[in-house]
Amino acid sequence: MARSLSRDVIHGALGFAAVSIAAFSVWAFAAPLFRGLGGEPGMYAAIAAVFLAGSGLVLGPLAGGMGRFYKAFLPAFLAYSMVWCAAWFGLGGRTGEWTGAAAGCLVFAWVVTRLRGGGGRWPAAALALFVLHSAGYFAGDWSMYDVFVPKARAVGRESVDYQHYMMLAKLSWGLFYGLGFGAGIGWVFHASRRES
Repeated sequence: MARSLSRDVIHGALGFAAVSIAAFSVWAFAAPLFRGLGGEPGMYAAIAAVFLAGSGLVLGPLAGGMGRFYKAFLPAFLAYSMVWCAAWFGLGGRTGEWTGAAAGCLVFAWVVTRLRGGGGRWPAAALALFVLHSAGYFAGDWSMYDVFVPKARAVGRESVDYQHYMMLAKLSWGLFYGLGFGAGIGWVFHASRRES
């Protein structure tokens, strides 16, 4: 049965949201462990490992199987991660986030479409990925910093609820990021399959 664009986008969104929540759990529950294990870069590496390990399990059908999915996703996600981290650590703040989102999405879509034979669809796929990824990423940012962090601050650091709000803040970012980026991943894989 042929897979529609909407089906691939929904599959990508829901599947990658589950993986993203698992990956952001590293940040939510284990961040203090990384003070002696590589600090923030070590934590990002652990988060990337969860993304890499879990994505093929849930998103394999987007490429016709886990092996085919990983052949394109692994190099694309590693390139995206390196570009995003370079922008974040090099520029920081909103400039780093937007630069990482734009450059990371461009390289992700380029790698997937080239490896899967859908290179002619790269510009449209990259644009869709950038829009969906950015919507999810910045919705997560809003959820964390405008919804949950103010609640945590309102109860104070001494309250038992402070840590609960902070964990929810990080996990909510993972949820929205996963929904947006996953929808974009579904779009990119659909576009690359249609031409190949």
